[in-house]
Amino acid sequence: MPLKKINTVLVAAFVLFILWFGLEFVLSPETTAPTFGLPSWPAGDGGGFLIVKGSRDIVLALVLGILLLTGHRRALGWVLLVEALAAYGDMTTVLAHHGSVATAFGVHGLTATLMVVTGLLVLHETREVAATPATPAPQPA
Repeated sequence: MPLKKINTVLVAAFVLFILWFGLEFVLSPETTAPTFGLPSWPAGDGGGFLIVKGSRDIVLALVLGILLLTGHRRALGWVLLVEALAAYGDMTTVLAHHGSVATAFGVHGLTATLMVVTGLLVLHETREVAATPATPAPQPA
């Protein structure tokens, strides 16, 4: 299977996963929050931050989806690398607040690392295309 098809499947899986997770945080934060890895539910009005997290994830997924659908492969690779920082940030947040180490590394860290690998694969794919010499357009006589 060509690298471009593998990358497309990987990116599409990320888009669906991140979108689903974001929607879960917006629609039912009380049932989704325990899966994030933090040890306790936010106190007071802190639950609103869960919806902020969900909204962030929805936007991250939509950006990837738009780049994928419009064929901006090189930008897609770079955005995957940058968006991985959000997942590494989630991992750090869970660890800093004495949350589940298994969730921090097994969910957030693994997701971030897979995003980095996929981003590098997409950039590699676009580098191969960019390295191919373009044939000059025929000149009118």
